[in-house]
Amino acid sequence: MRFLFLILISMCLLTSGCAYFNSINGISSPSDTLDTSGYSEKDFFSAIQEDLKGGFWLTAIDKLRSLESQFPFGDYAEQAQLELIYAHLKAGEHDSAINVAERFIRLHPQHENVDYAYYLKGLSSFVKSDGMFGKLLPIDETKRDPGSARNSFSSFGELLNRFPESPYAPDAQKRMIYLRNILARHEVHAANYFFTRGAYLAAANRGRYIIENFQKTPAVPDGLAVMAQAYYLMDMHDLSSHAAKMLVENYPNHSALDSNGEFQYQDRDASLERTWTNTLTAGLFDKPPPLGFDTRHIFNDRYKKIGGNQDEESWLDAATFGIFK
Repeated sequence: MRFLFLILISMCLLTSGCAYFNSINGISSPSDTLDTSGYSEKDFFSAIQEDLKGGFWLTAIDKLRSLESQFPFGDYAEQAQLELIYAHLKAGEHDSAINVAERFIRLHPQHENVDYAYYLKGLSSFVKSDGMFGKLLPIDETKRDPGSARNSFSSFGELLNRFPESPYAPDAQKRMIYLRNILARHEVHAANYFFTRGAYLAAANRGRYIIENFQKTPAVPDGLAVMAQAYYLMDMHDLSSHAAKMLVENYPNHSALDSNGEFQYQDRDASLERTWTNTLTAGLFDKPPPLGFDTRHIFNDRYKKIGGNQDEESWLDAATFGIFK
């Protein structure tokens, strides 16, 4: 099964690579070989539309740039800039899409379609972190660099603040909810990492940050559990008991609670103790049980169907030294 999976990935990479280089060379673009030197602005723009409809994004980008340089103050100049953002996004050139969108917003803040520029800017950051492998491999999106997620959340937030009635606002709002959940879960992962390093104060601060900034996200139960455990390990029992009480009252089905509703404290972090096998194999085998919390399969609808422990190591995680999971 794993061998077939690797074959499938190889075929996808080969197909994507061929399509990419064909797009660069413009082999199958219907208008790439046309001589546009005598074109009017309208003819030029029509040829670009054919490229966009056909999915020849790189060819369209070159022509949109040429159109902008030849007719900088023409009737289609501003529309061409919007089309350029979209073409960069579809071509996977997310940084370029963001830069062009920011330039359009700066130059045309009162344009009737500036909300579209905000939306494409947010969308570019939204898909930027996926990359090629993110589309092919089962990578946990909550463990990636959260920078792009934060930028996307900010751009969508600007869109909703400035244009609450925009036709793109409903989709932006849904994406913001998704991004907020990812950012909250990232804080839980950071807290779990601090547990493995014995940095209990840093873990507690991450838990508190979740409670203060990401209310109503599925990460809140784990944020409370992090605080209860971290304060307990620092002998700050009043704070620990308060966090545990809040967890019991609001999330009685949390996996850190026993059948009597009592928080199961761990007196010492077993993840700090490594066997000789684990040390010899640089952590690949015989891993100690980690101290951390991940109850997405209980509180997040997106993961309920998956079930099980999200931190359980998969063959892909082991084979790639934890890069993909």
